[in-house]
Amino acid sequence: MARVLVGTSGYLYRHWRNVLYPPGLGTGRWLPRYASLFGTLELNTTFYRLTTAAAAERWLRSTPPGFVFAAKGSRYITHMKKLKDPAPALERFFAPLAPLRPKLDVVLWQLPPRFDVDALPRLDAFLAALPRGVRYAVEFREPSWYLPETCAVLDAHGAAFCEHDLVPLPPPRPTGGFRYLRFHGAGARYGGRYGPRALDPVARDLLRTRRRGMDAYVFFNNDIGGHAVHDALTLRQALGEAMCLDTLHLDGQKPGATP
Repeated sequence: MARVLVGTSGYLYRHWRNVLYPPGLGTGRWLPRYASLFGTLELNTTFYRLTTAAAAERWLRSTPPGFVFAAKGSRYITHMKKLKDPAPALERFFAPLAPLRPKLDVVLWQLPPRFDVDALPRLDAFLAALPRGVRYAVEFREPSWYLPETCAVLDAHGAAFCEHDLVPLPPPRPTGGFRYLRFHGAGARYGGRYGPRALDPVARDLLRTRRRGMDAYVFFNNDIGGHAVHDALTLRQALGEAMCLDTLHLDGQKPGATP
């Protein structure tokens, strides 16, 4: 059965104390706490620096069976090398993630804002160089990529066209046989709350996606103020998922409440 998996972009935020994490809960217990409420997590630390096998093993052990991860691809590959000569850097990126492979569903490649569709042949070659056994999504921050030709390249490699709200355009169509959605902020980048009015239509759309047999991964990146936690839970409720929120701190608010 197709899945709609909802989580947040990152979890290790000190400003989530008294939101998701009760006072006194040590940071070493934050991931198990997060995984008690969500079935997926987008790791953003992998974008900024190479991880270690020890960290990957901790992520694996700290989450229950059935939990899955997405990982952001290295900015060294996307922003510095601009996808050129990727093989050595890809090997360095994936090697320490090997312990996490049983739970690693997707790797997201976020391209830089001033990197345009003239590089489509380079993207094609890059996707061809990626190792198999994991799904890939590509987030374009430059509107020129929003073309049928881009979709054709992504489809050829089974990669999803990431849907997000930092470019004021919808992707031409889903690609790669699955969907990958990121919510970067409501009214403010990485901040603001979407709430039920904005998320109820998203839930209806995702339910249609699931009925068509297509998986969807959804991550909230509006971490400021803990809004991502509220919105992720609000969306899960709109999807009709049963949740036990009795132990959720959420600064005294129910999911969907106006902050």
